[in-house]
Amino acid sequence: MREKELIVYRNFEEGELLYDMAWLMENYKTGAQGMTELLYDCIHRLLDLAGNYGFHGNLWHCYLANLLVNNENSYSCGCEIRGEIEGTINEAALHDIVIFKEFYDFDFSEMCEVLKVPEFALTENYVASTLESKVYNTRICSRICELAEKFCKDHTPAEMKETLTEFYREYGVGKFGLHKSFRVRRDEKGVHIEPILNIAHVALNDLVGYEIPKKKLTDNTDAFVAGRKANNCLLFGDAGTGKSSCIKAIANEYYDKGLRIIEVYKHQFGDLNEVISQIKKRNYKFIIYMDDLSFEEFETEYKYLKAIIEGGLEKKPENVLIYATSNRRHLIRESYKDKEEIREDMHTGDTVQEKLSLVYRFGVTIYFGAPDKKQFQNIVKTLAERSGVAMSEDELLLEANKWELAHGGLSGRSAQQFIDYLLGMVEEKKA
Repeated sequence: MREKELIVYRNFEEGELLYDMAWLMENYKTGAQGMTELLYDCIHRLLDLAGNYGFHGNLWHCYLANLLVNNENSYSCGCEIRGEIEGTINEAALHDIVIFKEFYDFDFSEMCEVLKVPEFALTENYVASTLESKVYNTRICSRICELAEKFCKDHTPAEMKETLTEFYREYGVGKFGLHKSFRVRRDEKGVHIEPILNIAHVALNDLVGYEIPKKKLTDNTDAFVAGRKANNCLLFGDAGTGKSSCIKAIANEYYDKGLRIIEVYKHQFGDLNEVISQIKKRNYKFIIYMDDLSFEEFETEYKYLKAIIEGGLEKKPENVLIYATSNRRHLIRESYKDKEEIREDMHTGDTVQEKLSLVYRFGVTIYFGAPDKKQFQNIVKTLAERSGVAMSEDELLLEANKWELAHGGLSGRSAQQFIDYLLGMVEEKKA
């Protein structure tokens, strides 16, 4: 086998299994010592991958497909979201796909007979448990397994390359291609952008009411993903009104259009430059998301954030926007002394402007207000209907009023918590 001749597709994160299998394919007829043990170890690793990733069917094919969709190189990154690219790189990529097709089409029957390892058949038609996947969710796992099956129908390396390129165009490559949302982690090796494996499956329609705020948010996001001018966005207002849920919803609804969300916490603002440097040349649109953003008077991280958003020497990339949620309109706590005529600070206006300057850097500000009594009751009725709660309207609203008085007042969050409580009581009675 020719794994050492690969040009573009090299340096796989989980490539050791590939190299071990290639060595077995090349040498199993020689009768070298330890081959049987190595093949059993390869079977173990394939089954382990199936358990971790949720793969099913032919695990060797799934493994190869997973290597190809995760390898970020000049060809795959060039094709992500945009599709096939021009240039000599296509010849180099096709050269590698020829080698991968040899791996893909290899007949293991003779190897298993020579090494007396019939158990390899376990990997050729593997039935996965619904409890197995830990790394990929069902959606991602299904796409990789489907790609592995499509490769089986490709008769030539050129067809296989075309199938892979179409996958890159539709979904992308690597972690940004497969996942919707991410968080930031720093260690001794630097700053890492890591996938969030389980994001809530929220849609904007799940948020009852707030049609005008949702429309403002989607209008700005539509412009961004379409490559038009768009603004940084601040969602502010009362607690429990759906601000964070809206961000989760756009992560779900705009994923297929190439939008990705990176969540950054206040203590990580010093890493923002490194985060942006890692994403600015990718073909995706990125929203850097800051939840519950606010600052006390003694906190100065907001000054760094101001420079990142707008004001530093380096221009913010066109594929990056910042969305934030906050219960405060002005983000930085102000006090009455800021308005006093006599105080230690001689330049009153300068101090006030300094504290307001951060919010001014958000071109779109969207207000989410707490519902009134009638709106709250409408939210409760809508959620109850969606959830199949069997209760008369009068009783439902009476219990909802009792609930909100004891659980944080009128808000979409308290309405959802009330419905969850009712559903929990129904399940308890059934148990």
